[in-house]
Amino acid sequence: MTDRWRVYANLATLANAILGVGAVLYVLAGNKLWAMLLIACAIGFDGWDGVLSRRSRSPATRFGRVADSLADAVSFGVAPAFLIAVHTSDTATWQPWEPVAVALAVLYLAAAMARLTYFTARAYERSYFLGVPTPESALALVVALLFHDTPAFQSVQPVGVFIAVLILSATMVAPVPYPKVRRGSPLRLPMAATGVTAAIALIPLQFHLATGSILYNLSYAASVALLVGVALYYLAGPFVVRRGLVRERPSP
Repeated sequence: MTDRWRVYANLATLANAILGVGAVLYVLAGNKLWAMLLIACAIGFDGWDGVLSRRSRSPATRFGRVADSLADAVSFGVAPAFLIAVHTSDTATWQPWEPVAVALAVLYLAAAMARLTYFTARAYERSYFLGVPTPESALALVVALLFHDTPAFQSVQPVGVFIAVLILSATMVAPVPYPKVRRGSPLRLPMAATGVTAAIALIPLQFHLATGSILYNLSYAASVALLVGVALYYLAGPFVVRRGLVRERPSP
C-alpha cells in the first residue's frame, strides 16, 4: 500500500522544482520581484516536504533525497544565480559590472551544488546542517536584492550585492553547523515569522508601488524584519547546535 505521506512529500518536492523553474523564467522576462516571490514560496514547499516526509511510516529513500536536492538545486541554486547574473532594469548601472555579476553567479551556483551534493551523499545522516542550507542562502540573497537591486530600498548598489554573494557562497560550504528548523528548535518560531515577513514584503511589491505609499512603507518595514530574521539564523544558528540544543542522530 502506498504511503500517502510519502506521496504528499514527493508532490511538495515537485512543487518546489516547478516554482524554481518559474523563478528562472520570470528573471529572464525581466520581473525579478515575481521571481523572488516564487523562490520564497519554494522555500515553503521545501519545508513542507520535510514535515510530510517525517510523518511517513516508510523510511526515506535515496531517490527522495536526490529528488529533493535536485529541486533545491533549481530553486535555490539556479534561480538565485539568474537573479545575480541577469539585470534588465537599471542597465546603465549594472552593465559595467556584468562580467563580475556572471562570475559571482557561477560561484554561487557552484557553492550551492557542492553543498547539496555533500548533503545528498553523506550529511543527510546528521541532525544538523554543515554550512548554511541553500533555502536560507536564497532568502538572504533576496534580502540583499531588495535593498540594493530590486526595488532598491536603499540604492542600486552592485558592490553591495557582490559582497553579499561572496559571503553567502562561503557560508554554504564552510564546515560550520547550522540547525534544522524543526519542532522543538528554539529558532522555529522566529523562522516561521521570517517566512511571514517575506510574504508581506514581496507580495505588495508586485504592484509597482509608489515610493512613500503606505504599502511601499509596509514592504520596507517587512523587508527590515526579514533582514533581522535571516541575520538571526546566520548568527545564532551555530550556537544553537554547539550548546547541545540539537543532538546528532546516530547513523543507520
